[in-house]
Amino acid sequence: MAVKIRLTRKGTKKKPFYRIVAADSEFPRDGRFLEALGTYDPMQEPAVITLKEDRVKYWLGEGAEPTTTVKSILKKQGVTGAAA
Repeated sequence: MAVKIRLTRKGTKKKPFYRIVAADSEFPRDGRFLEALGTYDPMQEPAVITLKEDRVKYWLGEGAEPTTTVKSILKKQGVTGAAA
């Protein structure tokens, strides 16, 4: 099972809101996920990001790969590397 840390889209048309989740790479984008790790709201100025940093570090330590967008979000928040 290859785990990815990625965004799932929520919200309405033209008002996106995203959850940052750990999901199997074969699950659909907005489908099932293993754990919700935070949120990302790009519509506010500046963009609002909330994270469960300990859980993000756990999943990175387990070998989960963040997508490009999530990797940049984690970098902005100062979450790097694995816990192990």
